[in-house]
Amino acid sequence: ALFANRGCCRCYLHPHYFFFSFNYCVLICHYWHIPPFLFLDAPVSSVALRKSGDYVITLGTRFAALKWKEQSVTTIAQVDRDKANNRFNDGKVDPAGRYFAGTMAEEIRPAVLERRQGSLYTLCPDHSVVKHFDQVDISNGLDWSLDHKTFFYIDSLSYSVDAFDYDLQTGKIAQMWMTCSNLGFGIQTVKLPVDKTTSCCFGGKDYSEMYVTSASDGMDREQLSRQPQAGGVFKVNEAFSFRTE
Repeated sequence: ALFANRGCCRCYLHPHYFFFSFNYCVLICHYWHIPPFLFLDAPVSSVALRKSGDYVITLGTRFAALKWKEQSVTTIAQVDRDKANNRFNDGKVDPAGRYFAGTMAEEIRPAVLERRQGSLYTLCPDHSVVKHFDQVDISNGLDWSLDHKTFFYIDSLSYSVDAFDYDLQTGKIAQMWMTCSNLGFGIQTVKLPVDKTTSCCFGGKDYSEMYVTSASDGMDREQLSRQPQAGGVFKVNEAFSFRTE
């Protein structure tokens, strides 16, 4: 693994690789870590690219449009208005341009929070919002199969990966047909010099590289002295033959 960034941020999340360059979003720090800094009024938890060249972000409990050059943010829609302690967490865009994102209660400390306060939402291209389900602890790990017929979803505190039938034409999810929990094995393992890895994405010319984000949130001075690279971003130079699309 090649250590790619020495930011020591509290919590890096949701990396994106595009145009052979690496951008990433910073959670909890309340700004994107791309100079010049843009300070916002709530945590930014995920980001999506727009065809126009601008961005859509999840900001607190809002979907918002970000114009980087103008340094402007405009609210598109807000969710969970009755839950003042909630915020968005993970978010991903499906192949048809719908922005899926889930909410959670703000953490008292890492993974300690009021349970089952979150929901899963979709921001559609016409700016309407669809609520799929609620009673979620921590929305995470959203993705689709290569044929776009399966939607994968993780509620972190359930320690499982759920798979739903997915209709790309309508954006509807149905019938949770598989739950994989506590399997006890991995397809491939890469050892990193940090304990708190948070997310990853594939990049490089043939998508054979993996970028891994990490966190230092909740670590005391002794722990940080043992793991000085915590809160950084890593580039893993391994051959991932299962993801070379």
